[in-house]
Amino acid sequence: MNAYTAAHARSGIRSSLPTIEAWPNQFRGTVITIEALEFTSVCPKTGLPDFGRITIQYEPRNACLELKSLKLYLLAYRNVGIFYENVVNRILLDVTRAARPAWAVVRGEFNIRGGMRAVVEARHPRRGNRVR
Repeated sequence: MNAYTAAHARSGIRSSLPTIEAWPNQFRGTVITIEALEFTSVCPKTGLPDFGRITIQYEPRNACLELKSLKLYLLAYRNVGIFYENVVNRILLDVTRAARPAWAVVRGEFNIRGGMRAVVEARHPRRGNRVR
């Protein structure tokens, strides 16, 4: 079996994806939870599809995520070769850029493959939000 490379690890992090739009928030202190139950992406090494559930939870400040643009954004991952951990962190970065929330959590629950299930969670704010 060939080793995983730095190119595999970086795959998809900077892929071109649709823009997530936002609209002006009218109420402070609201917590919004969005679930994408049929998320798909592609393993950057094998090219096989990955399936899972993405949950985005956030407290908006001045803007809320526009759901149609978010749906189109998430659907675009079906053609992106990207590891689970990078999916979750990339979504978090793009959500925080779009809406500038007080806080946000993105959780990816990926379907069983090879007898193992992966759950990845990333939070904003946090240190080290930079892509290497």
